[in-house]
Amino acid sequence: MKAAIIGLGKMGSNMARRLIRNGHQIIGFNLSPEITRELAENEGLQVAFSLEEVIENLPQPRVVWVMVPAGDPTEMTIKSLTSLLNEGDILIDGGNSNYQSSIRHGKTLAEKGISFIDVGTSGGIWGLTEGYSMMIGGEKKAVESITPLLKTLAPGEDQGWGHVGPIGSGHFAKMIHNGIEYGLMQAYAEGFEILKAKEEFQLDLGQIAEIWRFGSVIRSWLLDITAQALKENPELDGIKGWVADSGEGRWTVFESIDLDVPAPVITAALQARFVSRKEENFSAKILAAMRNQFGGHAVKAE
Repeated sequence: MKAAIIGLGKMGSNMARRLIRNGHQIIGFNLSPEITRELAENEGLQVAFSLEEVIENLPQPRVVWVMVPAGDPTEMTIKSLTSLLNEGDILIDGGNSNYQSSIRHGKTLAEKGISFIDVGTSGGIWGLTEGYSMMIGGEKKAVESITPLLKTLAPGEDQGWGHVGPIGSGHFAKMIHNGIEYGLMQAYAEGFEILKAKEEFQLDLGQIAEIWRFGSVIRSWLLDITAQALKENPELDGIKGWVADSGEGRWTVFESIDLDVPAPVITAALQARFVSRKEENFSAKILAAMRNQFGGHAVKAE
């Protein structure tokens, strides 16, 4: 099957590699020509240096898979492609877009007879070898037409992927997936910090992580990569405890509020990331000042 991938970052590049190595013809376009050329030389990627060139070299009905950052980059890319694609073509957004944006894109593209599919994609840099977990939203006929691509990208032909519902549902499922991820990561992080704090035992965190990886009820891929990180850098030297959030965790919390569904663990995990990014904790200063005012408790000077 021939398709195009727009956006050749780490995940987009690895998706292109996996598809090409399994017999698909892929046209790639990236804002950085260097990345495009590297994939062309090493993987047999067909090169395109503009969206127009991508469209010209795809057979109809065209299949274009967008893998660019959520927000403005995705919005601009989809807007440009909307003017280039024709009736019967398929546009896929495999990034971390908000599901409400996907619903909007689906309606806009439908007016031109273009099918829109939102694919919530998980797998990161490991997807090349392990396959990608994909939650797919869109009309049944459109999704069925790209099944050869999905089966190739997935961990197995009938594993790790599925058509979960209408347009928007794929990104909605991925949003909740990432919210859960926040909670799991925070639990591991807190547990390892408690282990480290028990200084008299001089615990080897990497060793414990390895023990937990096998037979334990808390074994997981997140634990696997935690064990690898501790093996490579036991004290995590050079890593600042500053944790970003890419949006999905926030959206999950917003949805929990809108739907009146309590989500205390995910919410607390999101808040912990906010705390990690504060250079100065003014609220803690307020607490110290209050204790000093009402009880004469000592405060520590900066």
